[in-house]
Amino acid sequence: MDREDRDVKCSLAEAKQRKDDTRGKSSPPQLTPARQRQKTQQKQASEEGSKVVEESVSPELTSWIKLNAKDLKIRLTDRRWAAEVVNDFRDNLLKFLRCNSDQPFFQSADFLNSGSYFEKVKIHSPDEFDMMLKLQAPSRLNMTELDGGLFYRIDLARPTQSPIRAFVLENGRTLSSNKILSEMYRLVRKFLKTYKVPDEGFRWEMNRKRLHSPAVTLSLCGNEICSDELISVDLVPALEVHSSQGWPLAVRNGPDVDNWLGKKVRQEIKSLPCFFVPKRLKGRNLSEEAKESWRISFSHVEKILIRSHGNKKTCCESNATKCCRKQCLMLLKSLIEGLKQRFPKELDDLCSYHGKTVFLHTLSIRFDDSMWARQQLPACFLHLLGAMESHARTGLLPHFFAPNCNLFSPALFPRRALAFLVSALEEQRREGLPLLRHPAPVPPLRLMSPSGDSSSEISTDKLSMLTTVLSLDTAFMYILVLLFAVAVVCVLFYM
Repeated sequence: MDREDRDVKCSLAEAKQRKDDTRGKSSPPQLTPARQRQKTQQKQASEEGSKVVEESVSPELTSWIKLNAKDLKIRLTDRRWAAEVVNDFRDNLLKFLRCNSDQPFFQSADFLNSGSYFEKVKIHSPDEFDMMLKLQAPSRLNMTELDGGLFYRIDLARPTQSPIRAFVLENGRTLSSNKILSEMYRLVRKFLKTYKVPDEGFRWEMNRKRLHSPAVTLSLCGNEICSDELISVDLVPALEVHSSQGWPLAVRNGPDVDNWLGKKVRQEIKSLPCFFVPKRLKGRNLSEEAKESWRISFSHVEKILIRSHGNKKTCCESNATKCCRKQCLMLLKSLIEGLKQRFPKELDDLCSYHGKTVFLHTLSIRFDDSMWARQQLPACFLHLLGAMESHARTGLLPHFFAPNCNLFSPALFPRRALAFLVSALEEQRREGLPLLRHPAPVPPLRLMSPSGDSSSEISTDKLSMLTTVLSLDTAFMYILVLLFAVAVVCVLFYM
């Protein structure tokens, strides 16, 4: 069991202890109409998705799906080197923040690893990392919902003299998401002035701030001019709300995992703290409170659900039966990535989180481990793809934690883009998944091994250059022979 697995089990164990301590103080909330609608929509999507899957998948398509599932796995050498570089950056940044006296609010910060890499569903290459910087909020906050349960205005329940007061608006209560994010940018920029990457051939660069992004994004590049990005890291400041306060009302029911993981696990998950990241609502003519909005984040819970995914609690452990759940998600992520590369303008609103949401809904419906047998990978993936297509066709994709929020609503996903997505998914299924048939080759993350021995690996650029030179030499020789033959004929003719 690695450290990440221990973290997941410890989080659930701590939540269970808190639940036992408060047992009997409150009754569990009843199923809301929104949750009932969500369950009905899930069932309809599952039934329609099942119709997409034929009783038997063709041998050719079976072969393509299995082959691509293997190709998505990250190389061990790339994973090791990337982890070493990112971990060194993270550890030194944390030391800097804790010793930085000009901003005491960040001194108690800690990191929470999230995202596809730490969920072990990252595909192709370990080139993207998401890290949440946990910032401890006061014990009591007022959370005012601004939309369907994802965006909030956060106010202090009472005035405070703690360091967080530096990020309060003029009214003395509302926490400014812009101030928190701007301070994060300033601190990271200050840190980069003195930090050196252990591998002297590389450096970290800070990307430009994006309006609707809650992250400080950095790129690892080579020291040469115009070097390409090798690794991208998103640092997201996240306000941690104490678990004693509970989740906001719109998400208080928790995720629909009763049939899948059990009511007990659901209660344990609801006992975990919740997090808010500084993300602004989309749209024009926003109010001042909307410009200072926070979005609730469930990254820590999603990691638990994906890593502890079996309803029998032993799936994919060392000596237990292996399933194909993660492989299906990775294949769907690869297909979404391929669609976005092929249609960048038409599918700009599509992202991997749409695929993850469909995946979580599908897990809660197809909850038994036997439904995800490893040998049934092709059929299981086609079922997941059918569910994605069904959600897109109906225009209904409820957020897994906030069912009142539809990720395929016109405000979040334009109707024209949604219709295009349906057509693109239908084409992929009809043509036998061509975007999975011809995966783009992924070059090594580094041109040399971590030990510095370059004799065992040749860079992709050099190999391409060498091939080009050889082909040019061959063509040049053909031209010389042809010219010589023409000259000989001409001489013989005039003689």
